[in-house]
Amino acid sequence: MKTYAYIRVSSADQCEDRQLIALSALKIPTKNIYTDKQSGKDFNRISYTTLVKKLKSGDLLYIKSIDRLGRNYEEIQNQWRILTKEKGVDIAVLDIPLLDTRLNKDLMGTFIADLVLQILSFVAHSERDNIRKRQAEGIAAARKRGVRFGRPIKKPPKNFGVLVRQWERGNLPFWAVLERSGLKEATFYNRLREYRAAKGKK
Repeated sequence: MKTYAYIRVSSADQCEDRQLIALSALKIPTKNIYTDKQSGKDFNRISYTTLVKKLKSGDLLYIKSIDRLGRNYEEIQNQWRILTKEKGVDIAVLDIPLLDTRLNKDLMGTFIADLVLQILSFVAHSERDNIRKRQAEGIAAARKRGVRFGRPIKKPPKNFGVLVRQWERGNLPFWAVLERSGLKEATFYNRLREYRAAKGKK
C-alpha cells in the first residue's frame, strides 16, 4: 500500500500552504503529493490525471476537503466511484472524518459516507456557482463605474496626422510610419479608421 495526497488551488497566484500544512503530519513522500493550480469545474487536470494512473488497489489518498477534489457535483460523485469502487483506493478527507473509506465499511457506514459525500459535493458545486455569480456582478458593477477590462487602448502620437499624410503621399514607407508612431500594424489601421472618420473621410 502506498500513500498519496492531492492538492488543488484555483489559480497560479493562490497558495497551497494551508493544505500542505494539514498534510505534513501524515509524512507522505513528497513525490506522492500531486498539485494542480486549476479550476475545480472539471477533472481535466494534468497532475490529477497522472495521480489516478498511479493509484492502485489498496493505496490511500488524502485530500484536505471535498472542494479541493473538485467543484462539480456529478463529477465528484463519478470520480469518487472510480477511485473507490473501480480502482479499490481508499480516500480520507481530513476535514470530514466520516469521509474515510477505511472506516465503517458495513452497509450503514457506507450509506452515511455516501450521504455526506452527496451533501458536500452539492455545497462545493453551489459555492462555485456563487463565486462565478459574484465575479460577474463585480465585473458588471466595475463597468458601470467606467472601469475598462483588457489591454489599455494604445493612443496614436500627436503627429499621427502628419505621419498619415506623408505615408499617403508616398513620402514615408509603411514600416517607418509604424516605427515613428509606436503602433503595431493592426493598431495603426484601427487608429487610421478613427482618424479618417473624425476627418469625415472614408
